[in-house]
Amino acid sequence: MTDSTESERTTLLIAYVLHALSLVAGGLTSIIGVIINHIKVNETQSEFIRSHHRWLIRTFWFGVVWAIVCGLLSLIAVGLLGFVALAIWWIYRIVRGILSFVDKKPMPLPA
Repeated sequence: MTDSTESERTTLLIAYVLHALSLVAGGLTSIIGVIINHIKVNETQSEFIRSHHRWLIRTFWFGVVWAIVCGLLSLIAVGLLGFVALAIWWIYRIVRGILSFVDKKPMPLPA
């Protein structure tokens, strides 16, 4: 199943918590989280842990892109709905990742 160490699991959990807190911290904690993800993604031998780091990296960068798009669209008032959709998507990605982490399941990633 997995060959992850407890240290790697703890680091990943910290990254998840940082990403989750970003909704109330204006995204600042997520920056710390994605730095951790980028550093740790290639350090682990565990495909399970690596898949979660990649999941969080993709969540962060797609979130940044969509936040920029929503910011631009908010100039014409349409982007405000986009920010709501982005927040729902972000919560979904974090919750889905944490649930898979707890169940010790790898995250699906595109090829």
